[in-house]
Amino acid sequence: MTFQSLPYEPRTLTATEARLEAIYAAAKLGLKGDSLALAAGMTPTEYRRLCQADPIAEFAEQKGRAEGERAMATTLYNAAADGDTKAATEMLRYAHGWVAKQAVEVNIEQKISITAALEEAQRRVINLIATDMTAEDTHALADARIHR
Repeated sequence: MTFQSLPYEPRTLTATEARLEAIYAAAKLGLKGDSLALAAGMTPTEYRRLCQADPIAEFAEQKGRAEGERAMATTLYNAAADGDTKAATEMLRYAHGWVAKQAVEVNIEQKISITAALEEAQRRVINLIATDMTAEDTHALADARIHR
């Protein structure tokens, strides 16, 4: 979408019913700040001025945001009630502050991986020592054969 016109002189804004509905609709969709102002047909500066001049504009934003959140919460709740386990888990996390106990599993996995890494490092050191000894023994035997 392209700009059809840019405002070139200050406009006097009032909280008309149409403007409040535009703010409400944008907030209900989850828009915030400058995006909300632009979607509601105002510049960000105009929107801030309107909210300062008439608190009903800010109330329209709060109401729209609450209605949007309610609609999404209802959708999520219905999906969870219908057996969607992912939706149920998200509902528990969001609405009830539930957290799955995963820290114990992570710690156990970390201990296992650290132990395995230490064992692997020890095997490498043993193999390196054995390889070096074999190379030294081979050189010693070669030197002994030459000097015979």
